[in-house]
Amino acid sequence: MMALRERALVSSRSVPSLPKHVRIQYDPVRQAFAVLSPEKVFWPNDISLDILRRCDGRSTVGHIIAELAADYDAEQEAVAADVIAFLQEWSDKLLVKL
Repeated sequence: MMALRERALVSSRSVPSLPKHVRIQYDPVRQAFAVLSPEKVFWPNDISLDILRRCDGRSTVGHIIAELAADYDAEQEAVAADVIAFLQEWSDKLLVKL
């Protein structure tokens, strides 16, 4: 019987990083960045890519939200909801470590 992995939940104190099997790579043919994992390729939009690039294993989610809100001149609350939902989805797919 397979053991179920406990779902990691994103909080403002989480420190996300990309697992060893996930990397961001530029595709010159599509002129876009791809996120590569062993069996899948993802084509994130610019904002998703901006979030993923900040998942350096040092910055907290709260810090990432504050930086993005400043960069995009947006309210932190609005940015927070989107960033947390995005990171939760990617964590559930094992593409981001918390």
